[in-house]
Amino acid sequence: MTTFEKIAKRIDSFRDDMIDLQVKLCAMPAIAPASGGEGEVKKAEFLLDFLRQSGLDDIEFIRAPDLDAPAGYRPNILAVLKGASSTRTTWIMTHMDVVPPGDLGQWKGDPFKAWVEGGKIFGRGVEDNQQDLVASLFAVKAFQAEGMRPGCNIGIALVADEETGSRKGIEYVLRNTVAFRKNDLIVVPDAGNKHGTMIEVAEKGILWLKFKTVGKQTHASTPDKGINSFKAASFLIAELENLNKIFKDRDEIFEPPVSTFEPTKKEANVPNINTIPGEDVFYLDCRVLPRFSLEDVDREVKKIVKKIEADFHVKITLEDHQRAPAAPPTSPQAAVVTALRTAIKEVYNVDAKAKGIGGGTVAALFRRAGYEAACWARLDETAHQPNEYCHIDNMVGDSKVFAHVFLQE
Repeated sequence: MTTFEKIAKRIDSFRDDMIDLQVKLCAMPAIAPASGGEGEVKKAEFLLDFLRQSGLDDIEFIRAPDLDAPAGYRPNILAVLKGASSTRTTWIMTHMDVVPPGDLGQWKGDPFKAWVEGGKIFGRGVEDNQQDLVASLFAVKAFQAEGMRPGCNIGIALVADEETGSRKGIEYVLRNTVAFRKNDLIVVPDAGNKHGTMIEVAEKGILWLKFKTVGKQTHASTPDKGINSFKAASFLIAELENLNKIFKDRDEIFEPPVSTFEPTKKEANVPNINTIPGEDVFYLDCRVLPRFSLEDVDREVKKIVKKIEADFHVKITLEDHQRAPAAPPTSPQAAVVTALRTAIKEVYNVDAKAKGIGGGTVAALFRRAGYEAACWARLDETAHQPNEYCHIDNMVGDSKVFAHVFLQE
């Protein structure tokens, strides 16, 4: 039996323990203060005890100040199992926080009392991000149970605040520690697909814009006495469709392979039918291929805005709600991508490919800091949904993938 086969067999033996840990973690709602929760402290203290009992060599508890949290801080944990060589560390970074459950009427059970049904664990946070948080812990535990030291260090990073911006999470950790090195392998299991065939190496730039159109309110029966802000805004939305033609390049590494410009949220204007609104507000979600700068998008948007202002005699103001330039991509030939591809083939017998996505992950923070990070997990992508679930086989299988990556030198 090979070393990996021994480790994989040991992980299989942990199946019930992994389910038990999922249930326990689900019962500790780690919701950010900004979303009405108390943060991750209770969950972090529980995991800190788990790591200490597991006998890892170095454990660092990092408190990011947060006056909105009852504890006054948000917790982050870095733990290392030393390998035969300490020249490099392979990190698995997962997040402890979860989103609120939403409409409880859409849940089949209590979202914070996880239940097992049909080979799945149901509950808030069980897939996002506890599936691979648990998988990473038991990959390390398998090495310890077998009395094996990996060739290089294994690092476990458990962070806060991923769901609300990461400023109190990995962003704070990167600014205030020297734990990570440029030659480390960094895996962020917070993106993937149901086959496990996507290794995320690149992200589009993100620009969320708020448009406020100001006209003149009047009675709907006398439109000539007012200026219809809603009508002007509607024409503005139609004109913004031209951004798809202006920024029409394709990059096949991304899904979809183009920049996207989608009107999304619409705020209420007037409460009654027979009034022409004097103000109207809507939002645009832009996901921009890295070859284009967000400043290029700004310039084209402003040209369109000026045209609508002139045509309809309205005033339109723009406001950024999010602005995140595309991070430098991780090379599809990077060591972390190669290691993941090999491990995925061994465990799941599928060929994984390096891809880019339109969404944002915390891997971008690593990439902006000069680290080659890759996102991967085998997921049904039920995150943030009612009746969120995790396939138990995915949790166990992903643990084996991590273990295989740990074995590669």
